[in-house]
Amino acid sequence: MSQPAAEKPAAEEPPVPAPPAENPAPAVESSLAAAPPAELSAEPAPPETAPLEAVLEAPPPPVEVEPEPGAEPAPAPPPAVSTAPSPPSMTMVIQDPVEVARQASHRHEPEGRYLMVLALGALGIVYGDIGTSPLYALRECFHGSHGVPLSRENVMGVLSLMFWALTMTVSVKYTLYILRADNRGEGGTLALTALASSALRSVRGRTMVALLGVFGASLVYGDGTITPAISVLSAVEGLGLAAPNLANFVVPITILILIGLFSIQRHGTARVGAFFGPVMVTWFTVLGVLGLVNVVQHPSVLAAVSPTYAASFFVENGWMGVAVLGSVVLVVTGGEALYGDLGHFGRKPIRLAWFAVVFPALLANYFGQGALLIDDPKAIENPFFRMAPALLLVPLVLLSTAATVIASQSMISAVYSLTKQATMLGFVPRVNVQHTSAHERGQIYVPAINWMLMLACIGLVLGFRTSSNLVAAYGIAVTMTMVITTVLGFVLVRYGWKWSLPKALGITALFLIPELFYVGANLLKVTHGGWFPLVLGGGIFAVMTTWKRGRAILSQRFQEKLLPLSDFDELMHVEMPARVPGTAVFMTSAGDGTPPPLLHNFLHNRVVHQHIVLLTIVTDDAARVDDSERCKISEVPDSGFVRVVARYGFMERPDVPKLLLRHKLISSVDHTTFFLGRETMIATERPGMSKWRVHVFAFLARNALPATRFFNIPPDRVMEIGTQIEL
Repeated sequence: MSQPAAEKPAAEEPPVPAPPAENPAPAVESSLAAAPPAELSAEPAPPETAPLEAVLEAPPPPVEVEPEPGAEPAPAPPPAVSTAPSPPSMTMVIQDPVEVARQASHRHEPEGRYLMVLALGALGIVYGDIGTSPLYALRECFHGSHGVPLSRENVMGVLSLMFWALTMTVSVKYTLYILRADNRGEGGTLALTALASSALRSVRGRTMVALLGVFGASLVYGDGTITPAISVLSAVEGLGLAAPNLANFVVPITILILIGLFSIQRHGTARVGAFFGPVMVTWFTVLGVLGLVNVVQHPSVLAAVSPTYAASFFVENGWMGVAVLGSVVLVVTGGEALYGDLGHFGRKPIRLAWFAVVFPALLANYFGQGALLIDDPKAIENPFFRMAPALLLVPLVLLSTAATVIASQSMISAVYSLTKQATMLGFVPRVNVQHTSAHERGQIYVPAINWMLMLACIGLVLGFRTSSNLVAAYGIAVTMTMVITTVLGFVLVRYGWKWSLPKALGITALFLIPELFYVGANLLKVTHGGWFPLVLGGGIFAVMTTWKRGRAILSQRFQEKLLPLSDFDELMHVEMPARVPGTAVFMTSAGDGTPPPLLHNFLHNRVVHQHIVLLTIVTDDAARVDDSERCKISEVPDSGFVRVVARYGFMERPDVPKLLLRHKLISSVDHTTFFLGRETMIATERPGMSKWRVHVFAFLARNALPATRFFNIPPDRVMEIGTQIEL
């Protein structure tokens, strides 16, 4: 039940008071300003929607904007993953996946010099992780409790497995197949989830797809934490070969390098990639040259491209051969970054860099290491560095150190993109996302995520101490994410792109069967460190679904109390309130109805401003919106009310005062009052969330980016009106 509203100016959102532990029904304060900056609207959930589905279904319909005269009527949007809007918030609609794919195929691709610049940047950002796998991947197949004995037959078998893993998982699946799932230029698990979910008509199907995608996204955070730690740590350990006296300083040096890496992220992906790109060109060149020198000496190793060697390997080694897949999959870790970083560089530069530079260099190096092991089994101690002449060992160690530092960048960039998408989809509260390029809309920097990742990486280095210990934790998150990506891809091509069932099943089985074996092999490592990404991913999954569920319940409670605008107009005619001079702006996500701050201001102050603007901000799925298409303005007859629907691209930052002044909806900011709602959520016995989730939701809400800052509203022109919502 709503309590009497109170007006107060608000420059910043006050902290949420922590309720006493013994209070059975704590009041947890939040704010409507904590709503995500862009959300996905969906059709109203049917009455029989289960509680689980309520996580993803929002009661209100999407805002409908009337077409311009003479324009073709817009088709009804298909069902999509949705979050519950709550004013002030923004709305975003993912279009039909077939239309998205069609427009993606016609999107202008970079050419000439700009294409080469982006491909160079992709070498430094996208391929750093997978490009440093030769440092340890082949060695680990013959090392530890899950390694196989070193013999010529086993070397040829492992090389065959690595060749086909790189070919099928990276070259075919990610580069040629998954990169086609271009969600308006964005890639990654959540972008694919949005496309797959919007292809389904069943509420339950959309729910399951969305939850699967969110879990996959949560695992990416775990992988994004491990990758910088293991990459930098393994490189610094290499210094011990050239300078044994530095062995005791491996951990401190690693931490200093990590701090430096995360400190330069604010300069943007493009500048970081431009700096890292030339280093990675040198790195891949060295990989290829070292490998070719050894392959030329033992060309018979090239026969391992035949899959018969892989089959013989399993026959000879049985279940031990299957267990080795947990190390073989290390050659493709980082491959998922190709799709996650799609928004940073685009499809064409990523493909060009892979097929022209990365893929040939990796194959040459792995086969070169195999040739070396066949000729000198003692080199198994560190086959990568043993390929180099003694005089070049120190330069190679230094180059590998730089390369493994760069390897961390690919996952850092992917986590940035994932966070932005999670915010747009309403799975995390609004965060400060800084766009660092006016040309590539996916090049972003997220300060909060950047520093949290840095602290997590430092914690891993201090906890595991060596790269050998971290290897056990590496792989489980990657392989499970691969499986989820394959399943989501099947849903998209079958129901979105309308592939036939045999065709969709055939391509899916081609990828899914080996990936399930990868997952099974990595499950053997759970007790040796593989638990970390699972625990971290599970925690993030709980946080994301808690925020989603909390917003859905909040919206449902809000809709229950929403008064139709026509009823409010009748109430004004009966009560005849005083019309005070000036303009009041009420921000609302609802296309109709009376904003609660407007109703409470009338009930408690008995006044209504002479001019009322009801403003709804809609986030378009284009990077920018032309000024001619920015606003749809409609007047409510005989009321002094104006309803405004303003559209912004996701690369644009809404500036509400500037918008209103440009369209002459206000004459001066100094004579305008902006009304925002502040909600106090009360934990009750009503069906909703458990109390611990309420506390998590409140913590996220009070740490979200304030609406005044996001919409550039002067804090001294804001009035907040509070109400209570039972959660």
